[in-house]
Amino acid sequence: MQTPGKISLRYREAGRRPAFALCGCLLLVLCGLGPCLAQAQTQTLQVLHWWESTSEHKAINVLAAKLNEENIQWREALIPGGSGVGASIVLKSRVLAGDAPEVAQLNGMVTLGEWADLGLLLEFDSVAASGKWDKLLFPTVLAIVQPRGHFVAAPLGIHRINTLFYNRKLFSQYDLAPPQTWDDFERVATKLQQAGIVPLAQSSEPWQVATLFETLVLAESGPSFYRDLFVRKDPHAFADPRLAHALGRLRMLKKWMASPIQERLWTEVARQFADGGAAMMVMGDFMKGELNAWGFATDGAFGCTAVPDTGNYHLYDVDTLVMLATDGSHRQAQEKLAQIIVSPAIQSDYNQIKGSIPVLRNPDLSKMDSWSRASWKLFSRGAAFQVPSLVHRMATDEMTKDAMIAVVHRFFMDDQISVSEAQRRLGAIARAMTRK
Repeated sequence: MQTPGKISLRYREAGRRPAFALCGCLLLVLCGLGPCLAQAQTQTLQVLHWWESTSEHKAINVLAAKLNEENIQWREALIPGGSGVGASIVLKSRVLAGDAPEVAQLNGMVTLGEWADLGLLLEFDSVAASGKWDKLLFPTVLAIVQPRGHFVAAPLGIHRINTLFYNRKLFSQYDLAPPQTWDDFERVATKLQQAGIVPLAQSSEPWQVATLFETLVLAESGPSFYRDLFVRKDPHAFADPRLAHALGRLRMLKKWMASPIQERLWTEVARQFADGGAAMMVMGDFMKGELNAWGFATDGAFGCTAVPDTGNYHLYDVDTLVMLATDGSHRQAQEKLAQIIVSPAIQSDYNQIKGSIPVLRNPDLSKMDSWSRASWKLFSRGAAFQVPSLVHRMATDEMTKDAMIAVVHRFFMDDQISVSEAQRRLGAIARAMTRK
């Protein structure tokens, strides 16, 4: 029997049902039996997204199961890739072709604002008003989901990107403490490498390299300078020595990684870490959800701490779903999904699986592990401690993000590119984007 959210590929295509099911349903209707009529009236929502890992599927199933209780079927439109680049292209193509899904994953206030300006997103202010979203949600989350004054997205959860995972067994074996500063990290990494252990797991995939880099910028400078670079795109900031130090540290960290550094999916790198192939890894806390889905306990096999020198900051990513403004026939189901997403019970269950924290000001803290509670408490302290992730579409527009990630990735892969040249290229992007 199929479970909600786990519909086989055979049935993902709209309108396809086995002939025997259609004949059987017709027979029951002709006989005057009600259940088949109710089945025929089941609404469907096609959801385009890029969540494909084990934990992501489990989290999706929470939403799909709740929708199913409302007689609404979650119909998968999964775009593989894990970073959302392919999903964005597919979504744009489908909208242009007049074949938009009813629901899609879109992240970032700038991105949401651009789509809203085109009139492509359903506004559901009435849902937000009846649900008292203005009282339930964090102010930062409120600003993201109503970029032009109208609610156009439903917030799922908040990820902390500046998370350092460490192998508890290895740290205990070599009497090591989780590094709080980069000086601590150097000492820990030296001991691990001398023992024949890879200190830091890392992929050369561009967005993963840039994730490490943005945490280094934050560690070097703090939130104000970080925002000068990636939010305000101040050209003068790109000549600052603090950016040079972050780039230099990014290159220096390569000596603590396995050689050669291969391009692998984040789940593959996480598996290397989980299997003891590396002692530490920098990744968003969605990796915690994945490790738990594989059978590891947060307070057992691995631990979480902030990336060195970023303990006072929450580098955040907010996942959101939008409802596409189609012909209006799915509006009731779309609004029901938005309502479900923000409900306290779903917020608790979904984020517990996903590794993120609820978007609510007063969630059930008892259902969070120690790292999630710490992340939630830090985020709740307000904007002074919150920093929008460049890589995860929180800081700027898609074009700027992609261009900067490309420069950082080339610098990381090619030791012939100097720090000053990388700075110059990043500054040129900032100048070009501010002149648009």
